[in-house]
Amino acid sequence: MQNNIFKINETEYILPGSRACQGCGLTLAYRHMLKALRENTVLTIPASCLCVLHGIYPITPVTVPCLNTTFASTAASAAGIAAGLAAMNKTDITVVAMAGDGSTYDMGIQALSGAAERNTDFIYVCYDNEGYMNTGTQRSSATPMGALTTTTPILTKEHSKKDFIRIMEAHELPYLATTSPSYPIDLYDKFVKAKRIKGTRYMHIYSPCPPGWMFPTKDTIRVGQLAVETGIVVLFEIEDGKFRFTGRSKTLAERGKKQPLVNYVSRQGRFRKMSIEQLNRLQAWVDARWNDYLRRAEG
Repeated sequence: MQNNIFKINETEYILPGSRACQGCGLTLAYRHMLKALRENTVLTIPASCLCVLHGIYPITPVTVPCLNTTFASTAASAAGIAAGLAAMNKTDITVVAMAGDGSTYDMGIQALSGAAERNTDFIYVCYDNEGYMNTGTQRSSATPMGALTTTTPILTKEHSKKDFIRIMEAHELPYLATTSPSYPIDLYDKFVKAKRIKGTRYMHIYSPCPPGWMFPTKDTIRVGQLAVETGIVVLFEIEDGKFRFTGRSKTLAERGKKQPLVNYVSRQGRFRKMSIEQLNRLQAWVDARWNDYLRRAEG
């Protein structure tokens, strides 16, 4: 995977005028994802921030076809589209299911797990902004410990974030990768690779959300960078069971030094009620997972 900015597809598939929030990490990621996947792509999405970005029929800033579906059925919808295309012998079209963490970690896990177990031929993309942001910043099982949401307004979330990557890896997928809009070349390259692979591919986008995470819109890229530099977000790919670091995480693993987690959480208002004990617990969780990844990379 070579990081070369000059090879990125110059065609734009999101036109000016979307309804996304200012500084939306999803919009940045979606732009580069579509550049990588190109024209022969069909999407299916649930009610979500992405649905808002697409707009209200018949007006949309997105130039690829998209089917709206219900919260829990995104993967089932993609499986149906893939089956229909296969029946018509249309093998040159990439089917993409794309949903937020609520639709993926919580409501849609059953349909996704079933499709992944069957190795259905589509790309599933989870854009993870760590909460139900489209409906008012409610807690999801992707919300990190110590964060405030509208359903945890007094006390912060006490439970650790569900390690959904490990759940999907247990399905023995041909390809799985984590990405961030703060590192668009890494994201672009991984979607180019995913497009060429058959079977269920799972792509995880860590998507900074200014209103939900409570930081200035100008800081979206920096917050995403700090997530990777502190190790709470790790960039990697797993292809046919083989783990490897990519991008900035690969550099951090080689140098053996990442930033303390406080540098990340202190930039976000959602962590303003986080206790020292919670911060220490979250730091220990990050360190343990990072060390596990280091062992896997060495093996």
